[in-house]
Amino acid sequence: MATMKELKGDQPTWCPGCGHFSIMAGIQKSIVSLGYEPHEFAIVSGIGCSGKVSEYVRTNGFHSIHGRSLPVAQGVKMGNPKLKVIASGGDGDGYGIGQGHFVHASRRNIDITYIVMDNNIYGLTKGQLSPKSAHGFVTKHSKQGNKEFPVDPISTAIVNGATFVAQGFAGDIKQMNDILNRAIEHKGFSYVNVFSPCVTFNKINTYDFYKTNLTTVEKPLETREEAVAKIRQHESLVTGVLYEENRDDFQTKLGIEFDLQPNISGKMDHQLYQTFEKQFTC
Repeated sequence: MATMKELKGDQPTWCPGCGHFSIMAGIQKSIVSLGYEPHEFAIVSGIGCSGKVSEYVRTNGFHSIHGRSLPVAQGVKMGNPKLKVIASGGDGDGYGIGQGHFVHASRRNIDITYIVMDNNIYGLTKGQLSPKSAHGFVTKHSKQGNKEFPVDPISTAIVNGATFVAQGFAGDIKQMNDILNRAIEHKGFSYVNVFSPCVTFNKINTYDFYKTNLTTVEKPLETREEAVAKIRQHESLVTGVLYEENRDDFQTKLGIEFDLQPNISGKMDHQLYQTFEKQFTC
């Protein structure tokens, strides 16, 4: 079983007080509390402040390009189904250029966990509007306020077929850890959006803002329609597991349990190619 010390990677360069510290620690605590070893996990990240997490948590890791953590993570899972795979990204990374991958991962239901560090702004590039920034939100780059309205990723995941949808807050570590534990152990696509205050560039969505405005959902809603209604009732400011469903994951649907690991160092000859083709042709 891993220890917190073994999972400690490079020294974080996030701003003091950044919510990403809590999320990183939450991932490490989940790996420890669930009894896994570091080599049993792979963390795939996108671009942005959140992208650093694959370097800061000492497991298998891959720092992919902008918005592409999900397709890379799905490829990792297909290549080695025995791995626990976490994809991570920020709201700009995941809900901007990565939005298409998010929808298809939700409907595909491949057995990975997607954690979005949601700070409602592009932090790494010093404070531009993100797809999650509120209408009217003012930054130094948008002094007249955001003219667009924010995306609703929680409802998007639910209506597109995700089988585990939850939302947490970096300032409520106990609840967030409980959610992450359940998400990692869920068989299928588990998605967790975590409100993670950017203390440098976002002076609206602060720790105090979330402590005042969040409502906790004590148990998953019975239907997708009820879950979406609850989200809209509270303008997305809800935390907890909002929807959960047991359904065969993508690889079970395909009927394959193919492990590429024994073959990755071998020669890709015609016979091996035919083996791959047979396994992956539906």
